[in-house]
Amino acid sequence: MTEPLRIAIPIHSFEPGGVERVALNLAERWQQTGHQVSIVLGRDEGSDRGRVSAHLDYRIVSSRVPTARFETLWMIWCFFLHLSRERVDVIFCPGNTYAIVCVAARLLLGERCPPIVSKVSNDLVRRDKSIFRRRVYQLWLRVQGMTLDRFVALAEPMHGEIVQSMSVGAHRVTTIHDPALTEARYDRLLAIPRIQRSRHRYRFLALSRLVPQKNLEVMLRAFAAGFRPGDELTIVGDGPERAQLEALVRGLAIEEKVRFRGHVIDPDPYLRDADCLLLSSNYEGVPAVVLEAIAAGLQIVATDCSSSMKELAGRGVRATLVPVGDIDAMAREIAHADELPRPGPMQREYSHRFTVEIAAGAYVTTMRRAIASARHMRVLMASPTLR
Repeated sequence: MTEPLRIAIPIHSFEPGGVERVALNLAERWQQTGHQVSIVLGRDEGSDRGRVSAHLDYRIVSSRVPTARFETLWMIWCFFLHLSRERVDVIFCPGNTYAIVCVAARLLLGERCPPIVSKVSNDLVRRDKSIFRRRVYQLWLRVQGMTLDRFVALAEPMHGEIVQSMSVGAHRVTTIHDPALTEARYDRLLAIPRIQRSRHRYRFLALSRLVPQKNLEVMLRAFAAGFRPGDELTIVGDGPERAQLEALVRGLAIEEKVRFRGHVIDPDPYLRDADCLLLSSNYEGVPAVVLEAIAAGLQIVATDCSSSMKELAGRGVRATLVPVGDIDAMAREIAHADELPRPGPMQREYSHRFTVEIAAGAYVTTMRRAIASARHMRVLMASPTLR
């Protein structure tokens, strides 16, 4: 019988974020299938606190001062302490944001550091950066390639991007579709009936954190240029740019057309009531909201913000793509929303491959391979012929 794994995962907090939500869903599934999972938590706070499983093993280091302002340094320290004290078989790095935590663990612990399996959650080209910052970022990716053991691409097009950007062998990269949905949620979204509504009143939806990466200014300007009299846009999500975006809405004189709903625990009622999803991100990995919208049968207008987007769009069958930052192109699609492709039953079922239940086992297989490779390397390094 195969021994269960002891898996450690760093998570900053319960603040809203797709990377963290997916990691916690995977952790719950791994625990249900017999593995021992430790969530090393930087802060026991955040608006998603009530959404996560209370049955997971959360490890928290107490602090007398607030740590949010230096959360990365705090997480590096907390994770180092955990790995120093506990027996861990493998580390799961849940996304690009946590790569620095895992690289630091490898540098601090050296040979004592368990193998690290890193999920690449965002675009690696980052055309949104200046040339200088892009060069620095490329060097950082090479550092990850030299220090982390295995990488997971969230869709096939990302595989080659990881190999090239991180300068790693193809055998170190595995493609596992991003587990953005649970089976139960997939079934609920698939069950939403789709009724062709009048173009005189279209309900557009954005599910997004209000942060620079999502570039909601482009969406709002495009909506202001392309909406028809009965249209409305609902923005679900919160973040540091909210006041700035609300001011932009007033400046564009579309206050009666745009509604900010803030962060919600359950976005599914909004997916049920909407006609068309809008996504205006500068960069993404595999945006979970697009998978949710496909399963729910929404029409979709999205920026071509990662190497995976064309595959998700299905050559225009499941979604319509526009160039990143192109306000006019998005406005044209909004103006003619009734002509956008609408995912049929077969297209909606495409999202099933992105479920936690399918991905969890594939991740465990990848982890076992990383552990076996690390053991093999230790044996080779201990061999007298290599001394």
